[in-house]
Amino acid sequence: MPKANPFMQINPIPSLSQPTPLASSSGITAVSLGDPEFRRAHRVRLAYASGAMYKGIASVELVARMAKAGLLAFFGTGGLRLEPLEAAILRLKQELNANQAFGMNLLCNLASPEFEDATVDLFLRHGIERVEAAAYTQVTPSLVRYRALGLRPGPAGPILPRMLMAKVSRPEVAIQFLSPPPERILQKLVAARKISEQEASLARQIPMADDVCVEADSGGHTDNGVSLTLMPVMLRLRDDTARQHDYRPRIRIGAAGGIGTPHAVAAAFVMGADFVLTGSINQCTVEGGTSELAKDLLADLNVQDTAMAPAGDMFEIGARVQVMSKGVFFPARANRLYDLYRQYDSLDQIDPKTREQLEKRYFKRTFDEIYAETKAYYAKTAPEQIERAERSPKAKMALVFRWYFVQTGRLAAKGIADSKVDFQIHCGPALGAFNQWVKGTPYENWRHRHPDELASLLMNGAAALLQQRYLQFQGGPMASETAPLLTVAGQALG
Repeated sequence: MPKANPFMQINPIPSLSQPTPLASSSGITAVSLGDPEFRRAHRVRLAYASGAMYKGIASVELVARMAKAGLLAFFGTGGLRLEPLEAAILRLKQELNANQAFGMNLLCNLASPEFEDATVDLFLRHGIERVEAAAYTQVTPSLVRYRALGLRPGPAGPILPRMLMAKVSRPEVAIQFLSPPPERILQKLVAARKISEQEASLARQIPMADDVCVEADSGGHTDNGVSLTLMPVMLRLRDDTARQHDYRPRIRIGAAGGIGTPHAVAAAFVMGADFVLTGSINQCTVEGGTSELAKDLLADLNVQDTAMAPAGDMFEIGARVQVMSKGVFFPARANRLYDLYRQYDSLDQIDPKTREQLEKRYFKRTFDEIYAETKAYYAKTAPEQIERAERSPKAKMALVFRWYFVQTGRLAAKGIADSKVDFQIHCGPALGAFNQWVKGTPYENWRHRHPDELASLLMNGAAALLQQRYLQFQGGPMASETAPLLTVAGQALG
């Protein structure tokens, strides 16, 4: 049993328009944090969003619960085929009303731009009004088409039919989303009759994104950036491009990565963030779309319990993801596979001892069995991958090794206990920070965690923390903040 804590009883989320008990002096409340325009544009109560997590870990249940609480969340589309994506959209549209906003993730697909284009077709067909664009290093024609199609003139500038949030971690990528769509892509789309001349002309007057979310040390794909250094640069870029292009309205800059405590939320808003976006903490909730066993492991993490590993979807180019490391062998095994890929040009070059280790311990099946399974899958979805593998032994080796990354994600999602050491779970240190913050409270158990309640806890806690700092700057005493923050956040829920 957890020790007693002056935290809260778990109750439904209240109206967040009420100030926290400490907010009377400065007027700082959860609602007052961030840019009011974010709340108006997205029809939400807080300048807060829950980001997408691949293969539906940011699930229909998670997105729907957030939307019903008046909060924004994005469904995790990465790694899913079009059929389950469409099914998720239909479920969300059936469950939510027109005033309950939600969004879908759009993941850059370097291996299959056709799939990215088909995903945009699906979004347009179903009238998806909000997209979170992630893992982009450059703007693509599919993304520009989503942004430009349906633009029409208005008295104060182009009227946008949809909104786009870009998650970025580098200034050279951010500048592309802070700028209008590339001219060469606009011309290409007009020539292909995918957008009109008028839509292209209007697109030249607007930035690619309404919201640019600066992603620091996050789970999954990450550059392990530091918010304290990234945010000032991105804010300056936003202001410079706004002056250059005379944008109206203002592009909003958000903060993501490492957001797991009120302290992190407060720091983001003090640095100038217009909104915050959380990820890892929402995976470890009742609504998170992964197995109970995976959540049990996640709820036990501390801030040091993550590691970097190769990314399965971008294996050949050496992209990296941040994953859970405590109690699993996946990071070490994944890095070993990438080292072997760099060392050898084909599976046949791998020495017999190493091959036996891979087949028996890592894969639990032979290279030939894996290739046959992979070949059958890609024959229906991406036959060009098999054609390339048949021509190139190196490409065939990559396909076999990439199978391990798909398999380890499945094992974690299904909670196969016998294969726990191979679980691949994308996660950042923010979850470890959150786990430590709620230790000894009902929220120590993930079965008491819901994404909308976590949003309220973090935002009300941040407001209380900023109020404490405000009083201290006025000459008040220093406070021990952990217990009071938990109490205040709990009172906001209770």
